[in-house]
Amino acid sequence: MSGAPGIRLGIDLGGTKIEIAALDGHGAFLLRERVATPQGDYAGTLRAIAGLVAQAEQRLGATGLPLGIGIPGSLSPLTGRVRNANSTALNGQPLREDLQALLQRPLGLENDANCLALSEATDGAGAGAEVVFAAILGTGVGAGIAVRGQVLHGRNGIAGEWGHNPLPPEPGEQRAPRVCWCGRADCVETWLSGPALAADHAAMTGQRLDAAQVVAAMRAGDAAAQASVERYAARLARALAQVINLLDPDVIVLGGGMSNVAALYDAVPRLWAPQVFSDSVRTVLAPARHGDSSGVRGAAWLAARPEVSNG
Repeated sequence: MSGAPGIRLGIDLGGTKIEIAALDGHGAFLLRERVATPQGDYAGTLRAIAGLVAQAEQRLGATGLPLGIGIPGSLSPLTGRVRNANSTALNGQPLREDLQALLQRPLGLENDANCLALSEATDGAGAGAEVVFAAILGTGVGAGIAVRGQVLHGRNGIAGEWGHNPLPPEPGEQRAPRVCWCGRADCVETWLSGPALAADHAAMTGQRLDAAQVVAAMRAGDAAAQASVERYAARLARALAQVINLLDPDVIVLGGGMSNVAALYDAVPRLWAPQVFSDSVRTVLAPARHGDSSGVRGAAWLAARPEVSNG
């Protein structure tokens, strides 16, 4: 590395955008840039990442900076290749090896929800907590776990894959199964993503609104939208109660677009309490302190320790 002690780069590789950020040793942003993700184009994605890194290092006057990358999937411990990515062009690809060869440096690579967990456990809403569960509620649903400030991977490299567990039904609930892109039915993702809220609202009202519009209508006092958000909160409470019963985290941090719905932070803990196997529930539910910056921050924190990254 040349001329930039303490600086690290993080990249958040998303389905619609690729963002790069540089942090100094204290976690302050030095730069942030983003470009559109080349859709369905693996080689184009590699070129876009390389271009962002080159541009950032030129602006910073440095070369060979430590780099961490968050992706919407994980690396198989068997093959080292990407699996379970809803950006399907990545699946089966040797992404880390290709990027290390292209960028001429070792790099850390993690699931994007693990990056959220690492960010919030380092200097966010879960700073100082022993166990942090971080959930992304956006176009998809994912989660990561940090224990004592370190990402938990698990024996199979799937710790935190909460989004692809089935959502428990309410007692006596009759519902048509929702098939997930992963091939399973009724995954948490099919009920708690932003598109899932929109689909539920449309099924109940006939109104074709996206999630942000449903939330805006709720805030404006629309009764049907209010009911849709209440159903969403009840489902989120059931899903998170399972997490508490299994993991008993100190803090549950929410990221993604649905994390901006302030009403959830009052409703969900009230609704999860009867479903948690304890006489009291002290787990804190909080929005990501760093908002939509948290994923790229987590990737940058990862950059200092690529040897512990997934895969």
